[in-house]
Amino acid sequence: LSPAALALTVGRLALFLGVLLVVGLLVIPRLMRFVVRLERPETTVVASIGLCFAISLLARSFGYSVALGAFLAGSLVAESGEAKQIEYLIQPVRDLFAAIFFVAVGMLIQPDLVVANWRAVLVLTVVVLVGKIFSVAVAGFMSGNGIRTSVQAGMSLAQIGEFSFIIAGVGLALGVVRPSLYPIAVAVSAVTTLTTPWLIRASDRVATYIDRKLPRPLQTFAALYGSWVEQLRAAPRPQTVSARFRRAARFLLVDVSFLAVIVIGTSLGLPRLIPVLEATFGFEEVVARWVVVAVAGSLCLPFAIGAGRLAHSLGMGLADQAFPAGPSGNLDRAAAPRRVLVTMLQLTILLLAGVPLVAVTQPFLPPFRGAAVLAIAVVVLAVTFWRSTTNLQGHVRAGVQVIAEALGKQARAPGPSLAGQTSDPVEQVRGLLPGLGEPTALRIASASAGVGRSLADLNLRGLTGATVLAITRGGQGVLAPGGHEVLQQGDVLALAGSHEAVEAAKTLLGSAPAPS
Repeated sequence: LSPAALALTVGRLALFLGVLLVVGLLVIPRLMRFVVRLERPETTVVASIGLCFAISLLARSFGYSVALGAFLAGSLVAESGEAKQIEYLIQPVRDLFAAIFFVAVGMLIQPDLVVANWRAVLVLTVVVLVGKIFSVAVAGFMSGNGIRTSVQAGMSLAQIGEFSFIIAGVGLALGVVRPSLYPIAVAVSAVTTLTTPWLIRASDRVATYIDRKLPRPLQTFAALYGSWVEQLRAAPRPQTVSARFRRAARFLLVDVSFLAVIVIGTSLGLPRLIPVLEATFGFEEVVARWVVVAVAGSLCLPFAIGAGRLAHSLGMGLADQAFPAGPSGNLDRAAAPRRVLVTMLQLTILLLAGVPLVAVTQPFLPPFRGAAVLAIAVVVLAVTFWRSTTNLQGHVRAGVQVIAEALGKQARAPGPSLAGQTSDPVEQVRGLLPGLGEPTALRIASASAGVGRSLADLNLRGLTGATVLAITRGGQGVLAPGGHEVLQQGDVLALAGSHEAVEAAKTLLGSAPAPS
């Protein structure tokens, strides 16, 4: 594929989409509103389906897929403002075509080919299940969701659908894959679709197991990270700060793009450069190859360093929004949580930029070379992250000590009871030690579902995402209670986590029956 042919293909596609969308937006929404006003359901159904097939046929005549035409037809019809009524009328036809589609997919399964390629089916099934569960769960957690929600999302999406058939079909039509790949893709899709209900059913138990087996520093971080992301989203951003973030993101994109260009250009130019070096300097082929690779690595180094600095700058800027630094010269009480958040944001930015870069350059590199470089960078950041979470554990332990002493003093002093409301001492601790989320004091009433049950039985952190920092009982504090701690009437719990997690914990510990 030459650059001229690629530019011509992209230009034709852009022209086709532009003309179709402009003309369609001027004509189709008005036409559909006119048809709907006739109040004849059968006319609306015929008109909608007719437009779908007409635009699909138009796309096919220009050399594009009927799926593209159908997608554009649906988008244009939705612009009429009558989407709900049209969707209701079209639903029986849609269900009929869906039934035909899945029956047709089942007919594509060729048992003899599946048996002949059972190893490939097994390996791809394992890759899909493990890869999608891991990637979706990690992405969900990085975006601020708790462990339980992230694991449930990952195990609910551990399958491939009909789009994999499209990809396999395109590869088959272009002659770049073996004919056996198509039935293998269909078989993997069928197997992963069948395993999804069992995975969803087991997701609660798996999430609980993961939460309990995590090291204590990671448990603390997981409980607080959601509240930090919540703070980050709620923090006001002046226009100048937003502009600085956008500029840094653009520069990061430029650095990553240059890295991709250098890697791909070196790979494509290597067969031509090696003979030139051999003829000019008398190098042997191996030496000439290593010289080209060394030069390319030297060219990549400044862009890689620049990308790393920009990722750190973005992470620092975002973390400062969640935990603003105090006056210069004063003790920085938010240093520990800010350090962990910066490392986590750097890791997120690295994956957001590195995974697409590896995907783009992988066809031009030896197998797994780009993935290995990305894995090394992730491991380095993971070591830094672990050290930061250990420091965060000490920060939280100090905060728990202060909270327990404050709650103990309040319990021993005469005055109104907590009655489930946030106490003034806990409010003071929020400002004194940032990074503890929303520490909230909650008294266990006699009708509470938690009375007489241990924290392990309640699975409070696994079900809600909130963690119990301390328990005050009769004026005495229990710091960082373990799962064996049994709750009693009158206990005062210091809960931490995001606002949503704390509210869910309050509901769980209320008078309603505890879940089985």
